[in-house]
Amino acid sequence: MFAASVGVDSMVEMSVNTLDSLAKTVGEVEDSGRVRDLVNRALSEGVAPVDIVEKGLRRGMDTVGKKYEAGEYFLSELLYAGVLVSEALEVLKPLLRSGRAEKKGVIVIGTVRGDIHDIGKNVFSMLCQVAGFEVHDLGVDVAPEVFIRKLGETDANVLGLSTLLTNTRQEMKAVVDMLSQSGMRSRVKVLLGGNAVTRDFAGEIGADAAALDAVEGVELCKRWVERR
Repeated sequence: MFAASVGVDSMVEMSVNTLDSLAKTVGEVEDSGRVRDLVNRALSEGVAPVDIVEKGLRRGMDTVGKKYEAGEYFLSELLYAGVLVSEALEVLKPLLRSGRAEKKGVIVIGTVRGDIHDIGKNVFSMLCQVAGFEVHDLGVDVAPEVFIRKLGETDANVLGLSTLLTNTRQEMKAVVDMLSQSGMRSRVKVLLGGNAVTRDFAGEIGADAAALDAVEGVELCKRWVERR
């Protein structure tokens, strides 16, 4: 029994080391081959696809975003890091999308104007689809009026706003303000996501909640539609 316990502990340590290496590789914007190798290694070690995204890829992109804001990285590094993560997600997408459920509600989501980060948004979108939501993903660098127009077209229950950069957080406020002016605010829950947002900030701008990761975001959406 003791030997088996040591084996389990060893596997957990290997998985943690692999996720740390993946986050570091993405954060340092290294070659895509190594990123894919680390993703496949994590899968072989039994790491859940969601954990690979949240504890590996997303942590690495958080580092890239901070270095970009600090002037250590430029747009070229930002874009290439996005390519690295997108290629890794192609490996994980079939695993994240398996086992769809019946439709629960409708979500409009996008990264706000001025920000081109999309890893957290993409993972949230996929997990919401797995959970049974119809998702309309508007992509990145989305203007406030585009969000509002799509809400009107889809009769969505939830609006998801994402940003990794602190200097684009006010774009979220602009969207919430425009939503209030549109007359649709009472029927739409607003969920914030991304490394730059906090629960306090969500309250300040009149959003309903901020999710610290994609899994929490999906659970919030489930609770909201179940209460209707």
